[in-house]
Amino acid sequence: MATSTQPQSIHDFTVKDAKGDDVDLSIYKGKVLLIVNVASQCGLTNSNYTELTTLYQKYKDQGLEILAFPCNQFGSQEPGSNEEIQNFVCTRFKAEYPIFDKVDVNGATAAPIYKFLKSAKGGLFGDGIKWNFSKFLVDKEGKVVDRYAPTTSPLSIEKDVKKLLEKA
Repeated sequence: MATSTQPQSIHDFTVKDAKGDDVDLSIYKGKVLLIVNVASQCGLTNSNYTELTTLYQKYKDQGLEILAFPCNQFGSQEPGSNEEIQNFVCTRFKAEYPIFDKVDVNGATAAPIYKFLKSAKGGLFGDGIKWNFSKFLVDKEGKVVDRYAPTTSPLSIEKDVKKLLEKA
């Protein structure tokens, strides 16, 4: 019987961190993940980063991880280098969660993890990511359980995060 090579969960992926090193996402087994495509010069930047940091501070000790993937595909709002992005996010928003390598989330060059996320949870108007700060909520087993629009505030999904953290 042929075995499927299709990824079954987020934990099957390896991505690059901001320094270009490989990160095997299986290190997040047993954690609830919020995966977000981020940008430094977007109208949604201040509110999203502020609320992501608040959410992270509140739930990191209970098993929440936020994985931020910079993306420059929407209005060229993330033009900086990985180092500049890291400095901006960590200095201005006190982010302690990981910021990964800049990726494409749509099109032929979309990162494999984003192809997986979009196939697991299509959006309202098809699979494409519409803008910066689209959010995917992933359970402790690495399954995508929900997708939120860029305009959905991170704090408004706190109840969904809590529910997943409370599951055994």
